[in-house]
Amino acid sequence: MRTLMTGATGNVGRLVVDRLVRAGVTVRALTRDPARARFAQDVEVVAGDLAHPESLVPALKGVDRMYLFPHAATAPQVVALARDAGVRRIVVLSSGAVTTGYDTDFHLPVERAVESSGLEWTHVRPGEFMLNKLWLWGPSIRAERVVREPLPDAAWYPVHEQDIADVAAAALIEDGHHGTAYTLNGPELITRRAQVAAIAAAIGAEIRLEVVTPAQARELYLAQGGFAAENADFLTGFRDYSGAEADPSVKEEFDLAMLGPMSTAEEVTGRPARTFAEWAHDHARDFSAL
Repeated sequence: MRTLMTGATGNVGRLVVDRLVRAGVTVRALTRDPARARFAQDVEVVAGDLAHPESLVPALKGVDRMYLFPHAATAPQVVALARDAGVRRIVVLSSGAVTTGYDTDFHLPVERAVESSGLEWTHVRPGEFMLNKLWLWGPSIRAERVVREPLPDAAWYPVHEQDIADVAAAALIEDGHHGTAYTLNGPELITRRAQVAAIAAAIGAEIRLEVVTPAQARELYLAQGGFAAENADFLTGFRDYSGAEADPSVKEEFDLAMLGPMSTAEEVTGRPARTFAEWAHDHARDFSAL
């Protein structure tokens, strides 16, 4: 069994690589810059870019399974190359927004390209990543021990990246997952206020929660750069998932608790999904480092 990992250096992909290596799977990791990739010695690192499908031709030789990072623009070509090369199974890193119908032009086209190929397929659809809070709150926690948040009592079921990787690896290694889309969330409905408290407990330091308006938060996120700036309008409710203008007050009024318990990795792995407190403990050093 040889698996081609696209998105191998990503936050989920690198974890999937580790799981496959531990399971004795031969792994070929695709990256745009092999010189900068850091993997276990047994991992074969090759150059390639999903934006340029022809670059995958050498990487696909001798591969029978593939983990596909979403790149909608070239998905049909990439999947066709994989099929022609003899790949039999593709696991797609997708999004829970496909399940809810919000995502129609980013992850959904990749899913459809794989489904229409005739190959075995599994879609892994995580909801909100717990990791988002590291990218969003990490800089201010490290610098000031403060979080500035417009909706402190908004709640959701964020998912640990380790749970996402567990499900993706299972779908690549095990039989019985063909034709299934797994929507993954965390095991608990947790407010942003409680998330801040969990991070504070994990790092052993007080974190001040400062409530700001959506407009103020937007300006702070834009100034911060990176993930915060790239997603500032969506995170503060000024744009919806598709990028259309939205009213921030709608985000404030919608009660997510009425959705009830959400599906988690436990349905695939048989192990309880990881909590936000566990995630905060796992990333305590990332929040503590100055």
